[in-house]
Amino acid sequence: MKPNHYLYISIICFLLIIVAIFLQQVGYQGVFYAPCPLCILQRVGFLGIAIMCFMAASFAYFARWFQALALISSLFGLGVASRHVWILSHPEVSCGIDPLEVWINQFQIVNGLPWLFKADGFCTAQLPLIFGLAVPVWSLIWFVILTSVLLVTLFKKK
Repeated sequence: MKPNHYLYISIICFLLIIVAIFLQQVGYQGVFYAPCPLCILQRVGFLGIAIMCFMAASFAYFARWFQALALISSLFGLGVASRHVWILSHPEVSCGIDPLEVWINQFQIVNGLPWLFKADGFCTAQLPLIFGLAVPVWSLIWFVILTSVLLVTLFKKK
């Protein structure tokens, strides 16, 4: 992949995080989207992809290694987003106030950036749909796209 392609992926991931923060801080249709523990873990996945792709664009010699790390972040996010969508379709299961939330909120980075990493929502919250889909479904779609691109280009010959 060319360095500018890595930058495009990085920018897309940063924009997705900005949209999540916007939904959390400003809201949509009068509803604020409080992030649940799985939402925070998905943000970490997008942030991992963004940082690794930025590093791949910056250091061309190690680009494949950084792309592999971005792929691992993407697979992590894909797994978390899949679990979140599954929980949405099975409302009797919840990840609400549980050990995962306590574990995430104890990290020092949460105290420093609570607007980005503090988990205080419920995974089963029925929030307004955006273009007909729930936010975790949109996240899952983006993780599928990013994983596919990173996977195909990682094993593609130059």
